[in-house]
Amino acid sequence: MPEDVAVAGGRFVAADRCEPGGLGVALGAGADLVVDCLCFTAAHARDLLLLLDDGGSTVMISSKAVYVDAMGNHVNSAAAPEFDGPIRESQPTMAPGEDLDYRTRDGYGADKVAAERVLLDSGHPVTVLRPSKVHGEGATKPGEWVFVKRVLDRREFLLLSRGCRGVDHPSAAGNIAALIETAANNPGRRVLNCADPDAPDALDISRTIARHLGHRWEEVLLDDHAPDGLGLHHWDRIPGIRLDLTAAGRSATPQRTPTSRSGSQARTRVSPRPPQATPAAWPAVPAGPRPRVSPGSGPCGAPRSFPR
Repeated sequence: MPEDVAVAGGRFVAADRCEPGGLGVALGAGADLVVDCLCFTAAHARDLLLLLDDGGSTVMISSKAVYVDAMGNHVNSAAAPEFDGPIRESQPTMAPGEDLDYRTRDGYGADKVAAERVLLDSGHPVTVLRPSKVHGEGATKPGEWVFVKRVLDRREFLLLSRGCRGVDHPSAAGNIAALIETAANNPGRRVLNCADPDAPDALDISRTIARHLGHRWEEVLLDDHAPDGLGLHHWDRIPGIRLDLTAAGRSATPQRTPTSRSGSQARTRVSPRPPQATPAAWPAVPAGPRPRVSPGSGPCGAPRSFPR
């Protein structure tokens, strides 16, 4: 339990959602806001619905993995998807599937779509958030570790695959929390992309981390002929993935309730920290040279595979 949450009166209650009554134990007499980060299937969604009658606003954390391109490819496909610009919420999604294992590449997105539809069709004020590559304090498998480890090893060279052209839009936990706060203050049924204001490539991210840790290295941007596995990193996605955040920005606009028959008007409910007001996940880094170096002219001895 984070200390500030505990000081504010927060309690931790352990429950197994797969056990009968497990979610009921966690929710107790109800809640003003329910955030479900582990809703992977339609069955999970239906179990959650049984407990929402006494709730205020509900937020389900979905994923950009639900989107498909014109050829039906998604981020977990064998073939990389090619989206025509930043992805909007109106982009087609995978067909919903309930007979697939959500822990598989093809089942994950299909099961998420099925869960989304169960909740959105229920009539409850449910906000579905579709983040991209989530990062933030407390992450158990931080993608940034690929660069932090090389700083700890005092590497003099940093190898980056495919010219570091890949982009995979990051979603900071803090920005997700800000959008959840907006949904809590403005209950309703909606689907929103959720990502950071900027979408840096791995070169910008690596420079930010190196500068923060006081380390300098020579960047080696490998070309497409480099050996497989050399210079891999978590943002090596070509074509790049970017989410359109227009709808998320509109959701942060103050929403006024209609005037009642008596002539009175309810107060405006506004999130004090709309997503666009949060700092960018990665601080601005002075532009530096971006060398394009072939593997033949680069240093030797680097590991041939990096953790994804």
